[in-house]
Amino acid sequence: MQKKLTITIDEEVYEGLHKTIGARKISKFVEALVRPHVVRPNLELAYSQMARDKKREEEALDWAETTFRDITDDKR
Repeated sequence: MQKKLTITIDEEVYEGLHKTIGARKISKFVEALVRPHVVRPNLELAYSQMARDKKREEEALDWAETTFRDITDDKR
């Protein structure tokens, strides 16, 4: 569901938004900028879903083991 929000900004900023982004695109532009700062993903759910993906887990383990072998084989 969408909610309407009224904000007050400097005239110069408004004109810049209108000119650069476009009259009918300002809301989406502002939302895209603000969203990462106010909407936090449910990381616990996301990590548990990733862990259930067996193929992805096998690939991640293979990558980690290969990387570890590469590091231990380096001559210092």
